[in-house]
Amino acid sequence: MGPPSAELVAADIEAAVRAGAGGVVIGALTPAGEADLAAVARWRSAAGAATLVFHRAIDATPDPLAVLAELGAEGVDRVLTSGGAVRSIDGVDTLARMVATRGDVEIMAGGGIRTEDIPAILATGVQAVHLSARGQAGLDAPAGPGGGTAGHDITDPALVVAAVTATRG
Repeated sequence: MGPPSAELVAADIEAAVRAGAGGVVIGALTPAGEADLAAVARWRSAAGAATLVFHRAIDATPDPLAVLAELGAEGVDRVLTSGGAVRSIDGVDTLARMVATRGDVEIMAGGGIRTEDIPAILATGVQAVHLSARGQAGLDAPAGPGGGTAGHDITDPALVVAAVTATRG
């Protein structure tokens, strides 16, 4: 089974917006690794006035700066990117170049961000950062009647506070 069709995704976007979603996150690449601009245009139309975010698929393209310009021309509001690196802190040079050429597209850094990385990432001029602030809970409890690894991911409130504090310099 292949990926969902652009029309199926468009229908999902329309349903989400009708249900009150203020924005949707999308991303599609062609087999050659370029942004699928026809799909993006269809999804921009489906999203209407809702915010349209293109996710880290941009990091898998051969020329993220060119793709950023193409996405801006298609009406994408925000791009989530690590600057092409596994971790955003390692992509700060590309993030800064993206900010310099972004036009009306907001650049949101995301990918392996730790609170101590935030000042250097913000120094690139990005308008937002995205991080999981992941912690673990339930490590002292069994995972179920069959045993297995205990614990599950949670959003760690202390990491959220530290991240907010880091954004305020």
